[in-house]
Amino acid sequence: MQIFQRLFLICVILLPVSRAAFAQGVTKLGEIVIQADVKTIAIRVTGSTPELERLAHMAFGAHGRYRLVSSGGTFSLQFTAAGANQVKVDITRGGSAVGSQVFSGTSLRNALFRAADFAVEKTSGLTGFFASRIAFIVESGKAMEVATGDLFFGEVRQITQDRSQAMTPRWSPDGRKLLYTSYFRTGFPDIFLLDLGTLQRSTFVSFKGTNMGGRYSPNGQQVAMVLSGEGNPEVYVSNPQGRQISRRTRTPAAEAGPCFSPDGLQIVYVSDSLGGPQLFVMPAAGGASRRLATNISRYCAEPDWSRGNPNMIAFTIREGNSLKLAVHDLSGRTATRVVSKGPGDCVEPCWLADGRHLVYTQRLSGGPRLAILDTETGKSTFISGAGSRVMQASVWGP
Repeated sequence: MQIFQRLFLICVILLPVSRAAFAQGVTKLGEIVIQADVKTIAIRVTGSTPELERLAHMAFGAHGRYRLVSSGGTFSLQFTAAGANQVKVDITRGGSAVGSQVFSGTSLRNALFRAADFAVEKTSGLTGFFASRIAFIVESGKAMEVATGDLFFGEVRQITQDRSQAMTPRWSPDGRKLLYTSYFRTGFPDIFLLDLGTLQRSTFVSFKGTNMGGRYSPNGQQVAMVLSGEGNPEVYVSNPQGRQISRRTRTPAAEAGPCFSPDGLQIVYVSDSLGGPQLFVMPAAGGASRRLATNISRYCAEPDWSRGNPNMIAFTIREGNSLKLAVHDLSGRTATRVVSKGPGDCVEPCWLADGRHLVYTQRLSGGPRLAILDTETGKSTFISGAGSRVMQASVWGP
């Protein structure tokens, strides 16, 4: 029992939530924190239809690099419907053309986000992330189920009907599959593999004890996870089929939350071997581990290694009586710092493609909601509607 208590202390804490009418999408985003930033780019955004203009304003309004203006601005962005699922974007600066291109998508909404990502790259040099998709957890009755949607909670659908407790859905690199942990069937945490094309589910790993935290390597050829079948929660690595499983850690402590580095050569994970959860890094092939000297909190958990900026690792810390998000710079050029502000607990960080923004869960009195955080300005914007009560987002980008 002590092992399970320690493991869950440094892993996901399931909250009782209720299913809300989130499937209709969000028409208005709520800003949690707005911090002035002199480095913002003033842009004027227009659309050929009210819906295109609304979606474009919603996207750029959540991006900490931009400031929307009604006139003037450094850049002007015009989005025009060019077909059933096509959007054209025209970018000008001071009356001179900067770029123009037509984008196709799975829907008009998706095409708009793809066009907006192009505009981000042309105007700021940053990688766009608006066309990303998210997997997340939502309650259905008394159960926790897996759902997917676009980054701004459009085209949402509930994927599982397990009537069980699911947690931590994670995308495959090609966006075609999800790994998630669930108490389905056995009543104990097992890892399942879900094919999003066929919606066929298969058991990925089910050993005696705890099986959780399955996460793909960037090339999709390995999966890291935590298993306790040999008596203690340890980090293991398997092939993409959940076979050829090999143990990576051997400690008397509880390990959790393994995540591959962007090059797939290292794994960051959590261990309470020092008396409280801290971050450690080890070779993905096995070998000696080293503690990340974040020196910011006695509680460090839920690490996510940025692929957009390989020097950055985001994680959750305890600060006083609340949980906050922090980032650690492996290059040492910047100090480890707390990046989240505002009320409630901020947990479960997941990097977006630009290596600057995070999606995370904010736990408020009304229940958990998902938000986007700009780690440079502190600007945080809800992407799920009030009362949506969703959590544990994982992001996939095209």
